[in-house]
Formats: sequence, C-alpha cells, structure tokens
Amino acid sequence: MKISTEELIKGIQSGNKRLIAKAITLVESKKAEHRIQAEELLKKIMPFTGNSIRVGITGVPGAGKSTFIESFGRLAISNGKKVAVLAIDPSSAINKGSILGDKTRMEELAKEENAFIRPSPSSGFLGGVANTTFETMLICEAAGYDYILIETVGVGQSEVLVADITDVFLFLKIIGGGDELQGIKRGIMEMVDLIFINKVDSENIQKAKNTRLELKRALDFIPPKEKDWKVSVLLGSALNNEGLDEVYAKIDEFINLKKKTNRFEEVRTQQAEKRFEYWVQEYILAMMKRNESLEEAYLQHKKNASAMVSNPSTEAKLFVENFLNKKF
Repeated sequence: MKISTEELIKGIQSGNKRLIAKAITLVESKKAEHRIQAEELLKKIMPFTGNSIRVGITGVPGAGKSTFIESFGRLAISNGKKVAVLAIDPSSAINKGSILGDKTRMEELAKEENAFIRPSPSSGFLGGVANTTFETMLICEAAGYDYILIETVGVGQSEVLVADITDVFLFLKIIGGGDELQGIKRGIMEMVDLIFINKVDSENIQKAKNTRLELKRALDFIPPKEKDWKVSVLLGSALNNEGLDEVYAKIDEFINLKKKTNRFEEVRTQQAEKRFEYWVQEYILAMMKRNESLEEAYLQHKKNASAMVSNPSTEAKLFVENFLNKKF
C-alpha cells in the first residue's frame, strides 16, 4: 500500500525507523511515479536538514571499516548523539545485485535505539557511494541524527568522491596488508582530513609507527586541503576500542575549525552545487531517452561510438549539438 508523503515526513521526524527506511527506498527507486513523490518529499524535509556532522569513511577491503564504524558509532551514542550509518555495498557488474551484509556485521550497533543502519547497493555508480547517498543523508538529517557515517565500497581511487558529500573524510589504514602504496596515492591523500591506522597491537606497534611516519612525510609534499589544519595520523584498534576517543576529539576539533573560518557552510554550498550539476545531467539524459526521435538518434550515435565508427567523444558532441540546435 502506498504511503503518503505526509505520513513519511511525520515518520521521519518522529524517528520511526520503518518509515525512514521506506522514505529511503522511495528516493532510491527509479520508477517515474516514485521519483515524483521522492522530489516532493525531499523538498518538504529541506528545512529540517543540515544539522548533522557528515563523515565519509574509506579504506581498502579488510581495513576494518565496519568494525570501526560500529565502535565509533557506539562511542558517539555514549556521548548523547544519534548515529545513522549509510553503508555502500559493491554491486555485481552482471546482475547489479548486492549482498548488503553491513547490518549483520554491526550487530551491536544495530541494537542501539539511537542508531540507524542502512545498507545500499552502489548499482555500478562510481566514487564509493550510491547515486542517491546525498539524498539519503538528507532524510537521516531530517530524522535528527547527529552523525551520518558513510562507509564507502572500498575499492580504490574513485573513493574520493565521498569527500564531495561529507564534512570529514577519514581514511582507514592497516599495516602489513599490502596497501602501503595505496595509502600514499596522491588522489586519496589530497582529500583526507584524518587518517586512522587500524588493527594496531603490541606486536605491530613499531611497524604502525613507521607507517605513520611514512604517511606524515607523504603529507608534507601535498598542499593542505584546509588552511590551518594539519592532517593527523592516529593509531589504534577499533576492535579493542583503542584510539577512538582521539578520533572523536579530532573530528570535533576539525568541524569547529571549519565553522570558525566559515569553511563549513562554504564547502556545503559547493557540494550542493555539484549535486545540482550531477542531477542536471541525469535529468537531461532521461528526458532525451523518453523522446522517440531523440532516443533513436541517441542510439544511433551510441552505436557509432561502440562500433568505433568515430571517436565516442565526437559522437557525443554531435548528438548534443544536434539536440541543442533542434535537429531532431
């Protein structure tokens, strides 16, 4: 049975997790009638958004992202905060399906009254997030969650896109996992605000300190992302709840600095503009495909590109130019 927009909004504001999940499903849907209702919903909840701290968490597979998020989330809740987790799972390139197992990996956090965990498939969308992660985040903000923790897919350089929708970009590292080179890749290092070397214990503490030194040296060659902020490299173990208090304090310190220098709102404005540009492209392409003559021309140019009759970028340019000149 269809749930009205008003009922969804009431459910979101009252913290009804079932209706919050229904609202997110609506926003994720690609059905035309669902898109209309989703746009109406998002428009009406906008006055209640923007009051959370958005944290993007990335790292190679095996870095302990889920364990870190569970431990950090419980720490935030113990400090009187409400925590929403948006966990992005990689989708199959063949059938677009995902396991969506993050909720089961965060069993203790899932039991918390002030926690909400939503696994979502990436559905082939690059950047470590899903194409509606930003809109899902707005729903969680309207529901009153203080921290929005976004766990990325964790597959490499494309992860930096999560930095375009969050206030803090946290990079999880492990030692001895063969990802030392990955950790120093410029694409990620230019975007991070904080680095946490995870799974540190008494046996590998010296290796962890050496890795921290290497990372600090690498950071010295990269222009600072935020003025007056030096990226910290912290050590600890999410499994043993070690070092998380320092991470929590550093995030708080970073947010306060951004607000003091007016960078907080400035960056969020830039992020909203990027989302606008993304959706302009999505809607224009969708409208083109709905027009019969446009779709026919689109498919022909696409066929020319796939058959390498000409350069794909040339075919795209021709199609757009003909569209703008109303030759269809």
